Amino acid sequence: MASTVLRLVSLVVALSGTAVLRAEISVERSVGDARIERVDHLGSSDLVILDSGFEAGLRQGMVCTVKRDSVWIGELLLVDLRPRVASALILDLVSNESFQSGDSVIAKTVSSKK
Repeated sequence: MASTVLRLVSLVVALSGTAVLRAEISVERSVGDARIERVDHLGSSDLVILDSGFEAGLRQGMVCTVKRDSVWIGELLLVDLRPRVASALILDLVSNESFQSGDSVIAKTVSSKK
């Protein structure tokens, strides 16, 4: 599962001889939990606009998988990020397919196996 962006809701530290730390954490969304908003055709390349950005944990240079109905259809490279919007270039796309509004975008993550 992708990394998770967490928001610290409250932090209470009480010092009375020993330190007590209590934190409540809520999950806002998974990193890379985005959808394609639109595709802008710019002549020699297409720019894919996503409905999530920096605040969702996306970062410039990330490679993302694009799926429709749980089927892999391509990959994107994130090139520009704003707090709630990102733009990406197409790295790979299944033959005879095109990215559509609503396609699911998932950031690829690296995991180590021991």
